[in-house]
Amino acid sequence: MKCLCQLCIWLILGGLGPLVHAADGQVLTTPLPGLLQNQEMRVTEINLAPGQPSSPPHRHNAHVFVYVLEGRVNMQVAGGELVTLSPGEMFYETPGDIHAVSQNASDTEPAKFLVHMIKTVGVPVTTPVPQ
Repeated sequence: MKCLCQLCIWLILGGLGPLVHAADGQVLTTPLPGLLQNQEMRVTEINLAPGQPSSPPHRHNAHVFVYVLEGRVNMQVAGGELVTLSPGEMFYETPGDIHAVSQNASDTEPAKFLVHMIKTVGVPVTTPVPQ
């Protein structure tokens, strides 16, 4: 599922205060009052080198929102359509989805995106899925 609107970003981050940027890695983890107990939002910056291959299939057990900052990335969940996202576009996966493809769409340009996860505190961020 793709979303092209800035409203989604505002809704995800609204009320959390200023987002402090940290290069390539964990940006923010914060509890979300009003959600179920033991839930947190985790924000991570991902930088992909040109031609970087797809990660192996995995599950996040979280609501995952990917927002592309630079370059183009290919994303797909098992059984879903492969999509190529450009800056300003988003990708969403549910807690039950298997993340089948996550890769740089270019062999010559880097790509950068933010991953926003709403997950249970203490649950691993990524769980490998046998192929």
